[in-house]
Amino acid sequence: MTDAVGVIIVTYNSRAHFARQKAALEAQTQAHRLLVIDNASAPDQRPRAEDFPAGAEIIQMESNTGFAVANNVGAAHLATPLVALLNPDAFPAPDWLETLVAAAARMPGVAAFGSTQVSAEDPARLDGLGDCYHVFGLPWRGGYGWARDTLVANGEPFSACAAAALYRHDAWRAVGGFDETFFCYCEDVDLGFRLRLAGWRCAQVAAAVVHHVGGASSGKRSDFAVYHGTRNRLWTFVKNMPGLWFWVLAPAHAAATACLLVRARMQGTQDATLRGLRDALAGLGPVWRARRTTQRARIASDVAILAAMAWSPAAFVRRAPVLRHKRAGAGEGN
Repeated sequence: MTDAVGVIIVTYNSRAHFARQKAALEAQTQAHRLLVIDNASAPDQRPRAEDFPAGAEIIQMESNTGFAVANNVGAAHLATPLVALLNPDAFPAPDWLETLVAAAARMPGVAAFGSTQVSAEDPARLDGLGDCYHVFGLPWRGGYGWARDTLVANGEPFSACAAAALYRHDAWRAVGGFDETFFCYCEDVDLGFRLRLAGWRCAQVAAAVVHHVGGASSGKRSDFAVYHGTRNRLWTFVKNMPGLWFWVLAPAHAAATACLLVRARMQGTQDATLRGLRDALAGLGPVWRARRTTQRARIASDVAILAAMAWSPAAFVRRAPVLRHKRAGAGEGN
């Protein structure tokens, strides 16, 4: 049924991918509503009706509002109980959406469902198996760049990578969707963190496969990506790390940030990193107020939150996938 799930695609100068994505969407075995939101692309890059399957709705933004705002606009526009997010450079297998919807039916206590992301440029390698989060406040996409013959299994990542993910609309609305101050980068980890604080869980669905280019709009390791990733990483930690653990782990987060600054200097991205840190610190007032709201509303225990995180620094260095495996019957209620 088309009223069961809506798919949101946010585009920005993404025309190079439209033909391949249109074919992938037309092949989907799950009926769905399709909403395309263009974030003020150049005139010759803006989507047209013929670029997408018949029946797609297109919303044209007058300015680049960022990934977070545009997806929130899309979610507010849809009334479907399930909402899927799909990057314009992500090309789903025919049963991708059907597989995610079936997983949602099996696991009513899970709010977010991630996909197996394969590199569109090198199908022998993975693009990611869910987003991971280290207790020191370090997020990464698990399994990024790993060989595709790595064991790909169902499990529980910290959060779903929003390049290709499914969310329960009621859970999305309850926690406020993406934090629009993030603009882009880490907004999916922040959302996953808030869903966990609200008592929801996340599932990685191995059989839901997409081929993903990644960095198509902003560039891989561009100054834009480094700046937003650095700023939003600190905001995610400050806003969400629960209870006294925030104070216990804050020195470790500061030390990890210093190590990443050294790495940025070696990689030639220190200027963007420093700007990200500067603006993160300058914006801590509103983030701290958001923390108070988030922590007052949380119902999950510290143990439940910390159990979903990675504790080994080696996992972060290796970009290893971190998937917890539920006990029998887990995830059957919120």
